[in-house]
Amino acid sequence: MVTAPVQDPAGIITPPSADRLPLDRHGRQVDPAAARRALEPLSPLGRLRWAVDCFGEGFALTTSFGIQSAVLLHMASELAAEGSPLPVIWVDTGYLPPETYRYAEQLQERLTFRLHVAQATMSPARMEALHGRLWESGSLDDLKLYNRLRKVEPLDRTFLDLGVSCWASGVRGQQTDHRSTMDVLDPVRGLWSLRPLLAWSRRDVFYYMQEHDLPQHPLFEQGYSTVGDWHTSAPDDGGVSGRATRFGGLKQECGIHLPGLMGEGI
Repeated sequence: MVTAPVQDPAGIITPPSADRLPLDRHGRQVDPAAARRALEPLSPLGRLRWAVDCFGEGFALTTSFGIQSAVLLHMASELAAEGSPLPVIWVDTGYLPPETYRYAEQLQERLTFRLHVAQATMSPARMEALHGRLWESGSLDDLKLYNRLRKVEPLDRTFLDLGVSCWASGVRGQQTDHRSTMDVLDPVRGLWSLRPLLAWSRRDVFYYMQEHDLPQHPLFEQGYSTVGDWHTSAPDDGGVSGRATRFGGLKQECGIHLPGLMGEGI
């Protein structure tokens, strides 16, 4: 039995409360402390296998097709070769750089996974007509609204459609202050969130990509260490690097990896 988010008549995705987190594939409650102890000694690929065993078809990956995305997608492809093809959810805001769309095609041609594209129900043109170019105002509230409309709500809606109870992402503890406080498994907006690469460094990512001959994102060669939408990403400049280059320096998180109900803490 999976306790999934529900959709109210107003169309707002309402995740289940923290005391009704999804059960495992056998209908049992998940003990987070015991799960973390089991996950701690495992490799990232082993952690993905653990999630497949625990949640079955209720387990999915998320990707941004960003600078480091090839690592987790390669691991998903390895699982597919073992007979466990994983759904991979890509949040396409409609504002990604052209290089990201081309990189996504390149990785899909090379690796094996089942891609599901999560997109906002409101088109970019309609959003700009109603709310303006939210990323240009310099307002943190406008950025929060942008991220809720184009990222968080589409992802949570796709979780609902696919019956996801646990999702894995490529976040690493060194990326932001918030991520440094994460555990390998945490509840996030009513679902379980797995972080297989949490303890990895940039060097770990680089060497993994070299070992498996994985292509780099085209913007990596232009000095980007992280990339999201074209209007809120920038290359490292020697003084500012990593997630600090995102969102004009106003914030580091888009809300996808933050706890709370819809709109809270985004």
